[in-house]
Amino acid sequence: MLDVQRRLAAQILKCGEHRIRFDPASLEDIKEAITKTDIRLLINNGIISKKRLENTSRFWARKTKIQKSYGKQKGFGSRKGKKTARLTPKRVWINKIRLQRNFIKSLRDKDMIATADYHELYMKSKGGFFRSIRHLKLYSNERGIVKNEKG
Repeated sequence: MLDVQRRLAAQILKCGEHRIRFDPASLEDIKEAITKTDIRLLINNGIISKKRLENTSRFWARKTKIQKSYGKQKGFGSRKGKKTARLTPKRVWINKIRLQRNFIKSLRDKDMIATADYHELYMKSKGGFFRSIRHLKLYSNERGIVKNEKG
């Protein structure tokens, strides 16, 4: 019953037959429609329409993305792959060495360290001696390299 009309409507609306919706109040009119022209008329009148697609919702994906932008949902349980899959070793090194070099340069520019000490710290940084800026500060304070610095 109404299979031909459903097929014709699907062809006209360029969708699958399962997405065709008939108005229950106008079933008699639909039964009488046997040509594509008749079906087009019914579509224009809103008696035959196309149902919207029911795809997977992006709501939760968007919500998670917003949360991650705040720094949430990034713990060990959410991570897949090795540490190096998230940041390559080279990228980690670049980030670390840039911070250390900028810190050493700022100390030199403020005349808190001598040129010789700057060179020593620079070369130690280059050799990967310091784990972080905190380690660099600790080392320079223990050796008394930095003048009038609070920490």
